[in-house]
Amino acid sequence: MTTLMVLIVVVLLAVALWQLTKIFDLTQVGGNSDTTQIANENDNKVNGYLMFGFLGFIYLTTLYCLWNYSSFPLLGDSASAHGPEVDNLMTITLVLIFFVQTITQALLHYFAFKYRGRKGQKALYFADNNKLEFVWSIIPAVVLAGLILYGLYAWTNIMFVSDKDKDDAIVIELYAQQFKWEARYAGADNVLGKANVRYIEGVNNLGVDLADPNAQDDFSSSELHIPQGKRVIFKMRSQDVLHSAYMPHFRAQMNCVPGMVTQFTFIPTVTTAEMRERPSIVAKVAGINAIRAQKSTALVASGQPALDPYTFDYLLLCNKICGASHYNMQMKIVVDTPEEYKAWLKDKETIVQAVKKAATEAKATEAGATPSKDTTAAPVKDTTVVASAEVKK
Repeated sequence: MTTLMVLIVVVLLAVALWQLTKIFDLTQVGGNSDTTQIANENDNKVNGYLMFGFLGFIYLTTLYCLWNYSSFPLLGDSASAHGPEVDNLMTITLVLIFFVQTITQALLHYFAFKYRGRKGQKALYFADNNKLEFVWSIIPAVVLAGLILYGLYAWTNIMFVSDKDKDDAIVIELYAQQFKWEARYAGADNVLGKANVRYIEGVNNLGVDLADPNAQDDFSSSELHIPQGKRVIFKMRSQDVLHSAYMPHFRAQMNCVPGMVTQFTFIPTVTTAEMRERPSIVAKVAGINAIRAQKSTALVASGQPALDPYTFDYLLLCNKICGASHYNMQMKIVVDTPEEYKAWLKDKETIVQAVKKAATEAKATEAGATPSKDTTAAPVKDTTVVASAEVKK
């Protein structure tokens, strides 16, 4: 309702301003004012100076932003092996854009002033100039070709994985769905089992084919743990709509497309604990907590709970507008040391074990008995295996 009232007020003000303009025009009828619609020399001079004034506004705004926000990191500190290369490409692109924008804007506004309409001045017309055409065509072409080739070189270095690196890498699946992420680890065999949305049932929410031998040691996690200094190959799937796996601190982004598997790989270089100690992150956390403390004071005064202090964590975000809760689609990423990662892997319940446990508990509940805590009870018939066999026929 408030928004509607604001819109109505804005519309009424616009109508009032329009009416005042008409009244002003009527008061000029019969006067000595110049009512011609053709710009005179004074009009052109004023417009020329206004162009210079706008040019100054652009440059002053640019200098102000550089002075006040130059210390603000665009992407934050890089935490992957290929991150510096991506940052370097970004820096070169921004410097070129800034240089070209500065020169072209100066020329545009200067020419608008110098060649303004003046009495007795006639514009020079020429049909073509091969030299000018060559200059303003070849320079942008060479610059853009250089950027594109450098970008392709960087992309190839990031995405190309040799057979030796593949054998030594960790394979993890990132499964996207509205509106959450889930990670599936390949287990000891380092091979992900097959999966299909037709197998989604109960606790098997990733649709893993439980009849696949490679799926027997797969396990899932709602928190992504990866080891420092180890290449990780991410296989990405989407259950419903187009998502985009975005890990800004690792300079990684790849679309998750329904019906296909996409891939991205990188080597994390900075653990979560190390990143939290970096000066830029310490300053960022302090700034956020200062804002939260100020807001918490107002919340407590109104009888509401205070905000929790902010702690830095790597995040996996969705970079596609995938629905109403898109903004909240994120998963915590923890970069461990190799020793911490091995400790985290211990005693992880596989998806197969989770399905069998759920089936045992469901059967016990139906029989009116208390579910047994022993997950190694007598094997229960796996309906997923039967479904898989039928599909394979």
